[in-house]
Amino acid sequence: MAWPIAEVARMSGVTARTLRHYDEIGLLPPAWIGSNSHRYYEERQLLQLQQILVLRALGVGLAEIARIIGDQVDELESLRSHHRRLVVERDRLDALATTVSRTIADLERSRKDGTPMTSINRPENLFEGIQPADVDASLRDFPEHAEATRRATAAMTPAEIEAGQRERTARMVRLAELMAAGHPADAEPVQHMIDEEYQLLSGLRTVAVADYLAIARSCTDNEQWSAAYEAIAAGLAGYQRAAMEAYAAARLS
Repeated sequence: MAWPIAEVARMSGVTARTLRHYDEIGLLPPAWIGSNSHRYYEERQLLQLQQILVLRALGVGLAEIARIIGDQVDELESLRSHHRRLVVERDRLDALATTVSRTIADLERSRKDGTPMTSINRPENLFEGIQPADVDASLRDFPEHAEATRRATAAMTPAEIEAGQRERTARMVRLAELMAAGHPADAEPVQHMIDEEYQLLSGLRTVAVADYLAIARSCTDNEQWSAAYEAIAAGLAGYQRAAMEAYAAARLS
């Protein structure tokens, strides 16, 4: 049985334009092309499209997907491999969701009775399920900073990298506590924290004001960054952006 490109697009949620692009780059040629110039796909192509979409969901680029598909010998074993990766990713996300849920409960309790949030549970509980790669992937929009980060981490031990990640997450939590306490984004305690972040950033490379403002905008515009902030506290992404923009206006202009 064969399905026309329009039907494959409907079933998979992938646009016909994307399917044509996959054909053009040799990633997913159709089974055959009809006399009407329409592409038709059979079961084998549908299975391959599933692999492509699974790997894309796991963050794999098209070039690497082409290599994986080109190297695979047995489709069933390849599917088993993808399944294992999905299970690992599911477990990681489950752990991260549990951590964020616990943090939300802690913040709500902190706002209610005034207890410092990090004293409610062991501080290390804040970081379960959070890996350095989660943050590193979000630097793709800033290749120069990503490269500077890679150079810095190359000289660090795994324990030092993990400690740095814990500190980054802890700063996000402290900023959420300041926001919950009602401090404006340009208030001194907030700006003191932003200055600490700026000094760490400029320690990796020289950051022009325009670049710094672009990073600030990414707190809300970059889906991964925004999700990371919002997982700590609703509105934190915008609060971080506003604080950085206030810092740039007051100290970098």
